[in-house]
Amino acid sequence: MPLEEMCALLDRHARPDLSTAIDDVQVCRFEHTDPPVSGMSGTVLAVIAQGGKRLALGERLYEYRAGQYLVTSVDLPGTGQVMDTGQATLAFGMALHPADIAALLLDADPDDLPAAPRTPQAGVAVTDAPAELLDAIVRLLRLLDRPGDRKILAPMIKREILWRLLSGPQGPAIRQLGLADSSLTHITRTVRWIRENYAEPFRVEQLAHLAGMSVSAFHRNFQAVTGMSPIRFQKHIRLQEARLLLAGGGADVTGVGHAVGYDSSSQFSREYRRMFGTPPSQDAVQLRAQPAVPASALP
Repeated sequence: MPLEEMCALLDRHARPDLSTAIDDVQVCRFEHTDPPVSGMSGTVLAVIAQGGKRLALGERLYEYRAGQYLVTSVDLPGTGQVMDTGQATLAFGMALHPADIAALLLDADPDDLPAAPRTPQAGVAVTDAPAELLDAIVRLLRLLDRPGDRKILAPMIKREILWRLLSGPQGPAIRQLGLADSSLTHITRTVRWIRENYAEPFRVEQLAHLAGMSVSAFHRNFQAVTGMSPIRFQKHIRLQEARLLLAGGGADVTGVGHAVGYDSSSQFSREYRRMFGTPPSQDAVQLRAQPAVPASALP
């Protein structure tokens, strides 16, 4: 069975930093006692071989278990947590790059792919993994034990994995990631702007212009992709950046609040506690006492 071999390979090659000898591929082993991880999702494929995880993005909660995969086509702020299934969670992760998807689309016959959607799809989706996808992942993981084959075969199998995604149920959303003029690409441009300028105020009209959309269309599409309004999205980014600053011990609570764009210390503390469940000063102490968790562990 592909999942059984996949579990064995993941368990054998798991490292604390999740890295592997294959570019853009991660091997993950998590215990259900591991604390929740907040951060950015990245654009990734994550496949569960054993156990399960939850991912909270805005008001949306996604659960995925053994034999299922999650794809994120937009880099979104969220919180990931391992589910208590009575066993460790083993997962495979692979980064999704727009350039790789675009190159594959150029070689593909459009008739062999699901039709591109007229409107942006949600930036995250969970689907049962078909046998063909699991088989390709297992063959890629086997290369971790075969360094002589890795350089030649790994790019070919990664391309096959992308094809399985493109031709599967989530193909339309992934296809948008590789199209330069898709609605998803325009929304992603505004997501990137908010991330890079999270401490600065903005007007929604400004972002709508950047996306090349009317204000009403921009609101509708941004909500569809991210599950949040632009203002709430910015708030999530600000609070997660604040948490990273507090964990690093580089500034006091008031200074961190101002650094991420809050004029009011009380508002910062109130919203921080609402998001993370603990006041910033108390959370900072707890964070500094915990071992570092790779940010890429989120999905």
